[in-house]
Amino acid sequence: MKAAVFHGRGDVRLEDLPRPEPGDGELLLQVTGVGICGTDASEYAAGPQMFPIHRADPVTGHSGPMVPGHEFAGVVVGTGRGVLGFAEGDPVACGAGISCGTCGACTAGRSNLCEHYWTVGLQRDGALAEFTAVPAAACVNLAERTLASDVAAMAQPMSIAVHAVSRGRLGAGEDAVVVGTGGIGAFVTYAAVRCGAAVTGVDLDPDRLAVAAALGASATVTAEPGIALGDLLAGSSPTVVFECTGVPAMVAEAADLVRPGGRVVVVGLQEAPIAVDLRSLALREKELIGTLAHTFGGDFGIAVEMLESGGDVWRLLAPSVLPLKDLVTGGLAPMVAGDPTPIKTLFDPRIDAPRPMVTG
Repeated sequence: MKAAVFHGRGDVRLEDLPRPEPGDGELLLQVTGVGICGTDASEYAAGPQMFPIHRADPVTGHSGPMVPGHEFAGVVVGTGRGVLGFAEGDPVACGAGISCGTCGACTAGRSNLCEHYWTVGLQRDGALAEFTAVPAAACVNLAERTLASDVAAMAQPMSIAVHAVSRGRLGAGEDAVVVGTGGIGAFVTYAAVRCGAAVTGVDLDPDRLAVAAALGASATVTAEPGIALGDLLAGSSPTVVFECTGVPAMVAEAADLVRPGGRVVVVGLQEAPIAVDLRSLALREKELIGTLAHTFGGDFGIAVEMLESGGDVWRLLAPSVLPLKDLVTGGLAPMVAGDPTPIKTLFDPRIDAPRPMVTG
C-alpha cells in the first residue's frame, strides 16, 4: 500500500508498505480522508518530538520510521478478534486517542488524561496511508448517518473544539471571543456558536474571519500587530475567551479582556513559559483553564453531530482534497511557512490528483 512515512526532520517519503493486520479489538480501515494539523507540521519542521523515531514509545512500543495521520475517516475492510458493532463496508470516523479505561483519570471520565494515553498517528502508525489498523473503541460507526467521508475526517479536530468549549463551561446567551480563527479556532467558533453564545472572532487574516462569519460568528475583528486585544475590542466584556493562536502575549491580553468571574481557555500551545498577572486573576476571580485533546465518550459523538449539521460550510475550511504525493508541497511545507490558506488540508490516499471536497 502507499504510505507517507516520517523518517526524521524534513524527511517524509512516499513508500510502498505491507497492508497492516488488525489486532484483537481492532478495525482495518481503508482510509477515505485524513487531515494534518500543527502537530504534524511541527514534527516535520523540528521533530521528532512526539513521534517515537529514535526510541520506543513506552506504551505502544513503536520505534523507527512511522506513518503519521491522526485526523481521519475510513471504511471497514477487516476486523480483529472480539470486535462488535462494526461490519465490512461500514464508514467510520476515528478519534485516534486511546485510553486504558481503568486508571483514575479514565474512571473519573477524563480519559484524555489517562496514565497510558496514546494516539494513532502520533505514537503508532496512523492514517496517511491507504490502510490503517485502529482500535474499534476509538471509532464511531457512521453507517446510519449522512456524513460525507471528507467531512468525517474532521471529526477529531471538531471534538477537540467541543472539549475546549466544554472546559470553558460556555452557555447560551453568553459572550465569547475566539482569538485565532484558523485551524482549531474555526472549529471552536462553530462549537461555541452551537452552544448559543454570541461569538466574536479575532484574526489577522480577513479570509479566515469571513469563514468565522459563515460558521456563525456574530462579529469579527481584524487583529493588528502591536494593538492589544483590549484596544481592539474596546467596550467588550466577554464571559469566555478562547486563545487559539499560541502567541505568548495573547494569554495575558485575554486575561485582561475577560470580565470579572470570566474564563480564559488556553487552546493554543505555548512554546515557553509566559508571564500572567495572577494578582489580577485572583482579585477578579478570573479562571485560566487548560484543555487537552478530547474525551471519546463525552466529546466525539457531539462533534460528529455538529459536523453533520454544518452542511456545505465545511468546504470553506477545506475546499480541495489532495493525494498523498502532495503531502509535503501542498500541506506540511505551506503550514511550516505560515501560509494561512486553506484552514484545513485534507488528503485522500485513494486519489492521484486533487479533487474538490465533497460535503454531501
